[in-house]
Amino acid sequence: MGRIALVTGGSRGIGAAISKALKAAGYTVAATYAGNDAAAAKFKEETGIAVYKWDVSDFDACAEGIKQVEADLGPIEVLVNNAGITKDGMFHKMTKDQWYQVINTNLNSLFNMTRPVWEGMRARKFGRVICISSINGQKGQMGQVNYSSAKAGDIGFVKALAQEGARAGITVNAICPGYIATEMVMAIDPAVIEKNILPQIPVGRLGQPEEIARAVVFLASDDAGFITGSTLSANGGQYMM
Repeated sequence: MGRIALVTGGSRGIGAAISKALKAAGYTVAATYAGNDAAAAKFKEETGIAVYKWDVSDFDACAEGIKQVEADLGPIEVLVNNAGITKDGMFHKMTKDQWYQVINTNLNSLFNMTRPVWEGMRARKFGRVICISSINGQKGQMGQVNYSSAKAGDIGFVKALAQEGARAGITVNAICPGYIATEMVMAIDPAVIEKNILPQIPVGRLGQPEEIARAVVFLASDDAGFITGSTLSANGGQYMM
């Protein structure tokens, strides 16, 4: 049995690609999901990857869920904080619920998920924490003040925590995807993708979930032990830091 990896939001979209890539690389993988029982059951049946249901915005639910994963599979050595939601709207119309739901799921979840595994990683002198941020956390996006704020916060979380984990053999890194061909993006009118989105991307295409997954597998590996506190942009050249 390989190292134990836990992927939040790991049964759909980019998260599903990450879960499958880690399994293919020899990890024992657990994937969390929030509410789509049918999709999670189908994913488990197709991949053999264990799935667990809890709300990553709830600290107590995360602590209990992680305790169950570790009882079932063993100590978590790789954590991929991937789960995220959008509640878009122009700021002058944004509601308190739109703001707090996105901040709680996309930013506070990093504390909720990482804190319960951190002491074990420190004790074992090994750990990999990989946070999936976003191009919009780097450059901002009109109509996504809540989402951009949370994703920018993810990058700050990574830079600070990496300094604390370095001497304990724990690396902490972020990946910022651009437009990726997930179910959510592919639901956009093809004409809008062709006219408004692709012209912004120098490589002239959408990214694939598997391309993000391969980056996660690398950052989780021993080969990436000297990389920490870094932000990897995977956006086809749309935004260059």
